[in-house]
Amino acid sequence: MLVDFNTLPETSKIWIYQANRSFNDQELEEIKSKLDVFIENWTAHGADLSAGYEIKYKRFIILGLNQEVNNATGCSVDASVHFIQQLEKDYNVDLLDKMNVSYKQGEFVAYKTLSEFRKMAKDKAVSKNTIVFNNLVTNIAEYNENWEVPASESWHNRFLK
Repeated sequence: MLVDFNTLPETSKIWIYQANRSFNDQELEEIKSKLDVFIENWTAHGADLSAGYEIKYKRFIILGLNQEVNNATGCSVDASVHFIQQLEKDYNVDLLDKMNVSYKQGEFVAYKTLSEFRKMAKDKAVSKNTIVFNNLVTNIAEYNENWEVPASESWHNRFLK
């Protein structure tokens, strides 16, 4: 059951998928349409899941699930991963590699491998004040408070000396 992402409770489970490039406007419209269909039909053991999504910075797909209605099961989580894998194929984009870092350079969102980000930190090309995206947040409350944070307040801090 597709609901407006902004109406989901703060306790809702989220999954964040970051793309290794920005989507263009046509791709975004297609992806939104595919997300609408997927979520409208997303179930756990036959029970509808109350879920929504948003796409931020033309690069991040955020799925939210209201667990107060129904919890995701292994099969429903697998279905969502298969859906994301299909998007990867359809748009020749990487959405599942967690070993990459996205951060802000002004209003631009940059994307680097973890090793490149580590080298940039060593070379002082990024600092503790660099805004990073902490894709490890697990619910909407954490997403609202701790997703876009200075590197000093995230797991990225370990690379900054």
